[in-house]
Amino acid sequence: MSGTSVGFVIFGAMLALMVARVPIGIAMFSVGAAGYVYLTSGNVNALLNSLKNLAYARLSNYDLVVIPLFFLMGQFATHGGLSKALFRCVSAFLGHRRGGIAMAAVGACAGFGAICGSSLATAATMGQVALPELRRYNYSGALATGALAAGGTLGIMIPPSVPLVIYAILTQESIGKLFMAAVIPGVIAMLGYMLVIQVIVRWKPDAGPAGPASSWGDRLRSLLEIVPVMFVFIVVIVGIYGGWANPTEAAAIGAAACAILAVVSGGMRTKGLVDSALGTAQATAMIFLVLLGADMLNTTLALSQMPVELAAWVKGSGLPPLLVMAMILVIYVFLGCVMDSLAMILLTIPIFYPMVMGLDYFGMPLADKSIWFGILALMVVEIGLVHPPVGMNVYIINRLAKDVPLTETFKGVVPFLLSDLVRIVGLVYFPVVSLYLVHTFK
Repeated sequence: MSGTSVGFVIFGAMLALMVARVPIGIAMFSVGAAGYVYLTSGNVNALLNSLKNLAYARLSNYDLVVIPLFFLMGQFATHGGLSKALFRCVSAFLGHRRGGIAMAAVGACAGFGAICGSSLATAATMGQVALPELRRYNYSGALATGALAAGGTLGIMIPPSVPLVIYAILTQESIGKLFMAAVIPGVIAMLGYMLVIQVIVRWKPDAGPAGPASSWGDRLRSLLEIVPVMFVFIVVIVGIYGGWANPTEAAAIGAAACAILAVVSGGMRTKGLVDSALGTAQATAMIFLVLLGADMLNTTLALSQMPVELAAWVKGSGLPPLLVMAMILVIYVFLGCVMDSLAMILLTIPIFYPMVMGLDYFGMPLADKSIWFGILALMVVEIGLVHPPVGMNVYIINRLAKDVPLTETFKGVVPFLLSDLVRIVGLVYFPVVSLYLVHTFK
């Protein structure tokens, strides 16, 4: 079989294992190891020689230290009650409007995403904070859970973002530039979700009743409560991009700052500290296992020459570059039905990245193209968190809102998916949206 044929067989076997509920990291490692043995004509010793350096080569990478530090920062923010301050602040300014509590939940998700980096953690945390308020003001189940599930995706869209860190490591791209490039698309995503809520409540006024108005004194006090949170975000992002701190140092500063804020605010005690450390360890172990599985699979794919063959075929096919990009994005949407965001990034970037880099998009230089594609991939991966049948954010929110049927929650996220579609099309045709800040502050 040709390298491309071997690659497709490997992907088919991996998907079959995933359907059988084999963890994604183990599935990737198993088919990668089996494919490696096949491609080396049954030479098990060659596989063992490869394995003896695989784990060390990956896990000794200094850049990976940033992942547990960002997770720890999010854990401190979660257990320290910082999410409540964010929700109170946005609610004070928007809660008196029709649909305002739901918009406040989306805004708080964006603020929490700025110190978290995980969509699942953002959805779970803000769901616990905002759902009681949404119930108290009789919001419809579809709007309340749909807004929270969609808002949770801002956890990876607003930097810092763990998937962007993985993308940067895989492509040798600058983490700081990717974080800076994600800011404007992330803000647009937040505003798009708020606009969707406005459209829904104008169409169905009973879906999102207005809450009580807050005095300007309450608004200013709530704004002062989140100043430290925004300071942490600015220190991390400006520190990385400004060059006075590398990503690992900035993440360590952010984690320490969130820990201090959590303790001073009175929200975190010994139990919260232990839970934060345990949650960070579990999430990091899961990601590192997926990383090892992806490395084994990607080693096999490199040996098969599948990525090179596909990139050469696409470049010589004469297909319009935008059509190739559309096909890649559609594949991401379908992959989102069966796997999580991190697995998609690890699995597809070694294949799709050479294709994109070999095509011409609006005359962009390679550096800009690399950043633009990273943000595009992140946004489409984000859709996988809310569209059926997996939609992990949907299941998390639905588990919190036990009185809302799962079908209602999926119906509730559909308008937000339409907003995502408009945003992605806009970014495809207007790369400057993601590149503006990168060029302005270089």
